Order: sequence, then structure tokens, then C-alpha cells
Amino acid sequence: MHAPFSSRRLFTALVVGVLVTVASAVFAQRIWVGGGRFYRTPPKMATPEDFDGSFLYCRGFFTGRHFESGGQGWSTDYPGADNNFSIRLAELTRVHIRLNEDRQPNTVVVSLSDALLFRCPMLFMEDVGTAEFSDMEVRTLREFFQKGGFLWVDDYWGTTAWSRWVGQISRVLPPGQYPIFDLPIEHPIMHSLYDVKNFLQVSSIQFWRQSGGDVLERGTDSIPVHYRGIQDANGRLMVLMTHNTDVADTWEREGENQDYFDRFSPAGYAIGVNVVLYAMTH
Repeated sequence: MHAPFSSRRLFTALVVGVLVTVASAVFAQRIWVGGGRFYRTPPKMATPEDFDGSFLYCRGFFTGRHFESGGQGWSTDYPGADNNFSIRLAELTRVHIRLNEDRQPNTVVVSLSDALLFRCPMLFMEDVGTAEFSDMEVRTLREFFQKGGFLWVDDYWGTTAWSRWVGQISRVLPPGQYPIFDLPIEHPIMHSLYDVKNFLQVSSIQFWRQSGGDVLERGTDSIPVHYRGIQDANGRLMVLMTHNTDVADTWEREGENQDYFDRFSPAGYAIGVNVVLYAMTH
């Protein structure tokens, strides 16, 4: 059964989580808030010991060959988005999240050619318009999808970044066999738990602040927002591509600005939870 998506209802659930965190800061997980101790954190690369059956936020590590304004390649929104989403996923669902000794969620970075990739429940990547895959990464990713893997790519903007990404993913999943299609809002991935009725478009909090509330990071080249997919022969979605939007910033930056949180974070978490539950059940 789908839970009707109400931004007010989800907002209330998120606020309750914040209050619990504040009230028991010694014991509870901490929401990352800008800069702080996480800023410029080196990648925590996956090890076999990280995989114990719990949900594990796996972020794909790739080589950047291009530059996109406002992006940082593989580490865009890292590790705040990974940390905060994992906390909220545990609060909003019954998905089990493993905690480290400091009681923060265990999250990892995985090389796209590492065999540990096959143990990830799903893979997250950002700023993929800067990526260039090696031949080994192409082969490993193709096998990852053939064995049931799921990839979500987010936070890349404009036609140039889109074209570069299509060039790379087409090496992995040839478009003649695996065409890219526009996801209808009725697709099950948008309704796994929350009934999402609109595709969220949101910019980074920095652009949103500087522009006075605009969400079009590349101006008219940011129109429209795209939620696109690639599926296998049986209709199983393998790749979700959220283009001209930055869903992960609604997680990473939720504690920095009340207006940004109110407007974007409930919808961002609703989409994120839906995607994870879909990926884990298909």
C-alpha cells in the first residue's frame, strides 16, 4: 500500500527526527549541517567488512575528465547527503542501517571496477557529466546491471552534461538494446511508499540563495527537469537519471536554511525513500 504523499506529514516526521536527535545528541545520529567536521572528508572506500546485510549507501567513485560549474565530480554532496539520507531512511522506514562506533551511519565509496560493487544494494552517483569510464569500469558496470544492480545519477545540469553522460552510459548499456526513456510520473518507482505526484526540480542551496530562490542553475538550459530511465528486457528499471535537478542537496543541506528545508526536503526525501525501496524490491 502506498502512503499518500503529504509534504506536511513528511515534514512533521522529519522535524520529529530532528527533535529526537537534539534531545539525545549523545546517543542519536547527527544530521550533517554545512562545513563542520565532514567538510572535505576523504573517501571512505568500501571493504568486505562493510557488508553485513544492512542497507549501505554506496557512492560510485569515478574519474572526472571535464569540469562543471558548481560540481565536484564524484564527491559532489559527499558525505553530507550520504549521512543524512541514511539517517532519514532509518527513521522513515524499517530499513536497517548499520551504525559506526561514533553512531553515525556507515556509508562507503566504491570504485566502479571493484568487485565489492556487486554487494551494494544500489549505487548513487552525482555530477556524472564530468565522468569518463575506463574499459574495465564499462565491463564491470555492465555486469552489475546484468546481475540486478540499480544506479541513480543526480545533480548534473544542461545539455552538455547530459550529452557527456549519455556517451558514457551508452558504452555500458548500448541504446539500441537499452533505450533511454522519459519516466512517467505513474511509474512504480515514484509510488513505492510515498505517492509522489510531481517531479521535483531543485537547485543547490548556494545557487538558490544567490539567485533569490531560482532553481534553474543553467538558466533556460535547465528547462525542463528530466526524470529518465533505462530498463532491461523485462521492464525492470536499472538506471534512474534525475537531470537538471539536485535531489541530493535536499538531504545534504536540510539543516542549513529553514525555507529551503520547508520547500524542498520533504519532497526530496519522499523521492529518495521511494527509489531505495523500489531498488531493493525489484
